[in-house]
Amino acid sequence: MIVDGRALAREVLARTKERAQMLPRPPRVLVIVANDTSATKSYLAIKKARAADAGCVLDELRFDTRATTEELLLAVHTSDADAIIVQLPLPEHMDARRICDAIPLSKDADVLSDTARMKFEADKHGVLVPPVASAVAKILASGKIDPQGKKAVVVGEGRLVGKPCATYLSHAGADVSHFTLESGHTDMLKEADIIIAGAGAPHFIKPEMLKDGVVLIDAGTSESNGELAGDADPACATKCALFTPVPGGVGPLAVAKLFENAITLAERAINK
Repeated sequence: MIVDGRALAREVLARTKERAQMLPRPPRVLVIVANDTSATKSYLAIKKARAADAGCVLDELRFDTRATTEELLLAVHTSDADAIIVQLPLPEHMDARRICDAIPLSKDADVLSDTARMKFEADKHGVLVPPVASAVAKILASGKIDPQGKKAVVVGEGRLVGKPCATYLSHAGADVSHFTLESGHTDMLKEADIIIAGAGAPHFIKPEMLKDGVVLIDAGTSESNGELAGDADPACATKCALFTPVPGGVGPLAVAKLFENAITLAERAINK
């Protein structure tokens, strides 16, 4: 089964827009950008296109790659948007953790701050789930796959994919292991029932590295010959019970889940 992430995203966005129309005004989402990679351009284009579908208004605040940490912090502190997104990755000279931690809990739709992440990791009732992890949950549900008791392997330890997906799978009862490309241990893939790939290494996962019937959710995005590529070779689909392509898999659904979180924050602010 090859997952159509765009179709799943449309379902989420339709429900999200219905909720947005119940609010006094469309929620405003600010995205702060300070890089210019192909992956960033792709995700921004998707977010801009999907904002209206979600009933939101998306404002973009773009900084030069030479901007300072303090300039981005000022933008976060002075924003009156309903939700704030910091587009990662940031240039290496910027303190990404400090910038993300400055996002107020009430505006952190991406669950990037340590405060929001700790609440998610504690599995507290009503906390927001990071968009990629929420997308993974939706994809598994669409394939009627219960992670309980499954052997799951997460590739990568990033703030957007690896760490939140490992946490979600642990909450769902999976036996979770992880590795990075630097640490090696790709042999772990052969025993996995579920694989979440978030390394950002084009097509490093090959069919011969997998067992038959594995669930492979590819959330890794990088550039290969000027185009977006996932961590998994597309030929892996022949070995998988469920496979997400890049593009068109996790990406569109994660964007929809991001706006779903933004609507939730706007609703909470109004009810408060």
